[in-house]
Amino acid sequence: MESDLRSIGELARDSGLSISALRFYDGAEVLAPARVDPRTGYRWYAPGQLADARLLARLRRVGLPLADIRAVLGAVPGSGAAQRLMDEHLRRLEDGLADARRELSSIRRLIDQRENPMTTTPAEYRFTVPARELAEALDAVRFAVGGDPELPVLSGVLFDLDGGLLRLVATDRYRIALAEVPVESSGSEESVASVASDAPATPAASAVVPVALADALRALLGPAEGAVELVLGAGTVQVTVGGHRIEGAALDHDYPDYRPLVRLEPVHRIGLPAAELRAALVSAATSSLPSGPHGAACEVALLTVDGEGRFAVAAPDAGADVTADVFRVAVNRDFLLEALPAGAPGQLVLELGGPITPLAVRPADRPGTFSVLMPVRLPA
Repeated sequence: MESDLRSIGELARDSGLSISALRFYDGAEVLAPARVDPRTGYRWYAPGQLADARLLARLRRVGLPLADIRAVLGAVPGSGAAQRLMDEHLRRLEDGLADARRELSSIRRLIDQRENPMTTTPAEYRFTVPARELAEALDAVRFAVGGDPELPVLSGVLFDLDGGLLRLVATDRYRIALAEVPVESSGSEESVASVASDAPATPAASAVVPVALADALRALLGPAEGAVELVLGAGTVQVTVGGHRIEGAALDHDYPDYRPLVRLEPVHRIGLPAAELRAALVSAATSSLPSGPHGAACEVALLTVDGEGRFAVAAPDAGADVTADVFRVAVNRDFLLEALPAGAPGQLVLELGGPITPLAVRPADRPGTFSVLMPVRLPA
């Protein structure tokens, strides 16, 4: 009976959603009316839908994506699925806020230097990290350094100091590699100008280290143990290890913001030995497609996960023969091989998100060190 139902106008009034929003969410299959008048097309809603509409209104206010709103409203009560979606969204919001704080801190320094050019000197950040872990980090990212002369900023390794971590980042636009090194001690020589009261308490600095300097640093580290002292600031990079010191100019370019690119939400996480994945990639049939840098041909392999979670590597032209419930991601085979730790006997975690979503590969015992590759679009 329509007397037991709310009209779309009444639901809009009681929920805080506009009539146009309710129409949109009906079309998007998020909140469908209980009844639609076949003659007039007027929408009517059941009494129990008011709670959903009010929840939907709040989910909109916190910026939850449409797909997640649909999943929250459709979640089975007591399954925990809706709460997990809220936890994931909160992490995204917190990450975004942390990024904004870092950018604002850098902006304040730039404004300070612009407004006080004669009295402001750039801060210098001095810190130490374990030599062995810095060497492993350089080895983990070196393969992804770019070589395109039109993108000189990518021809180096980003050293990004963020509180208690030093992150090394390299990318050539088609893949990105990241490794984390714990900071053992740190200190900074502040600029002459005063520091803003809301600046972050932990140091934050970065420098793009030219690949030649990064390679020289790796050679200097060798099998060294102990600590390495690094100094970032004033456009230079200084490294001291075992009584030896090297120094060079940092690249004078702004490195792309890598953080959004490495926040992944994989559908499948597959654990397997590194040697097993390498052997599967080397032995599997591939197809040559023009999907490499600048349209060059590359060998493409197809990664699949069946309905029972079994992982396999196949040729892309085998995709037409597998059933619809098989998850598929095509990838540049050589890029994925380069991302595997050389000679590593340990376990890897392969994270797959979808045919157009970046995939990641990381050592199981070092989750902060990983590589992200863009998948290859297969021809229709």
